[in-house]
Amino acid sequence: MAQAQATRGSGDPMKAQQEQPEPIQYGHVFAVTGDLAVQAIAPRDAEAMRTAEESVQGVQVPQASGGGFSAAVAMETAATYNQAVGAVRPGQASDAATKQGITVTQTAVPGGRIVTEFVAGQVVGQYSVADQAMMQQQQVEEDTSKVTIGEAMEAAALSAGDRPLEEADAAAIRAAETQAQGADEVMPGGLADQAWAAASANAWAERDEDKITVSDVLSDATTKLADDKPAEREDAARVVQAETYSDAGARTKAGGVGAAITTAARLNQEDDDDA
Repeated sequence: MAQAQATRGSGDPMKAQQEQPEPIQYGHVFAVTGDLAVQAIAPRDAEAMRTAEESVQGVQVPQASGGGFSAAVAMETAATYNQAVGAVRPGQASDAATKQGITVTQTAVPGGRIVTEFVAGQVVGQYSVADQAMMQQQQVEEDTSKVTIGEAMEAAALSAGDRPLEEADAAAIRAAETQAQGADEVMPGGLADQAWAAASANAWAERDEDKITVSDVLSDATTKLADDKPAEREDAARVVQAETYSDAGARTKAGGVGAAITTAARLNQEDDDDA
């Protein structure tokens, strides 16, 4: 569409094509391949995923928190950007989603269920849902006196305010998510995927008011994490390392994720020392 419009215009068609922002494609956000990877994430795709998620009883995808840790919120973020830059139309759906569908399935496992989200037959999100009895037991056993990694990220959301999310923030969020869930890999469609999608969109956005903020991604971070744990010194060190490595000045962000988790780890250590 962009090429056809450039050809009809009076300007240089090659220049018009170069200036057209690249849409956020499925391959930019999810680990997908083939035709799906190069298709722009469209508004109706995001709506269909949201509807599919809400049909699964008991899944932690609260409307008030923007979709929890599900794939829908990442798709909504990308679709909003794609529509803003004219890459897709309101109400448009991708060919892959139209022809092959968007579904959410459940598989029973001991203690709960595994929920898997698909677009065109490819996995874009997967997470576990504990049964109610297990969740209640975990809540009783949880040490509520310590600051968790998720809570520290929520503190960073408040501190950062309306600051646009950058690549260094996304790197720190990924490190924090992996530390919180005790695994090297992050959940597809989780906080890290949302952060990288936001950083990619912000790199193309020309106006600050069109950019996605740290607060947009990290608000209610505790509900968006597949798992959480009290922040410790090792967690803080890894998050700070990831943040500084991706920052042009090799610095942590003032009020950023690294600083928040460092503070949380220090407070938790002081709590242990006082015990």
